[in-house]
Amino acid sequence: VQLQAYGGGLVQAGGFLRLSCAASGLTSSSYIMGWFRQVPGKERELVAHMYWSTSNTYYAESVKGRFTISRDNAKNTVYLQMSSLTPEDTAIYYCAAKRPYKAQYDYWGQGTLVTVSS
Repeated sequence: VQLQAYGGGLVQAGGFLRLSCAASGLTSSSYIMGWFRQVPGKERELVAHMYWSTSNTYYAESVKGRFTISRDNAKNTVYLQMSSLTPEDTAIYYCAAKRPYKAQYDYWGQGTLVTVSS
């Protein structure tokens, strides 16, 4: 399984950005796709996840109502649409995948940096 995250960049507070995670090698749709973020010196935080097969989603309270996770089956791509961004959203964002029965995420993409300026 390979995950490639991209779409980060510099955006002003209040702006929006869409991250993409292109997935390859997933042998079935029975995966949970997650977006995490990490600020240097802090623990990595789960931002949102989605069951690929059912589209059930989860959002961290800090992003609920502002971020939307979605997928495009044809492109094997998961998106994280981020709006009303604040400087506190500045972080390196990672996409990850795991089987639903696994406690930990097995597969990780490289991070993409999101910087929100005030």
